[in-house]
Amino acid sequence: MYYTIGEVAKAFGVKTSLIRFWDGEFSILKPKKNAKGNRRFTPEDIKNLRLIYHLVKEQGYTLEGAKTYLKTNNGKSLTNFDIICKLESIKHQLIKIKSQI
Repeated sequence: MYYTIGEVAKAFGVKTSLIRFWDGEFSILKPKKNAKGNRRFTPEDIKNLRLIYHLVKEQGYTLEGAKTYLKTNNGKSLTNFDIICKLESIKHQLIKIKSQI
């Protein structure tokens, strides 16, 4: 399954130009491009974008700092980030259940 740049930008609440910029800046992003040059993002790209978004927008890393972080913690950081996202999802579900009781 592929996502357009517009869908990705909408999901993250940012402009498409930022997604294009990050695509050029971060080597872990490898969207497929068709003959027109339109980007199609895979679920793996979305996962990497989520990590980049977290580092830059939520944690306040500079672009260089985020690049360094990704290079030094590449495999481990994705796993830890995935675990944190799943735990946050579970937390939200438990809060929802608690409010229904």
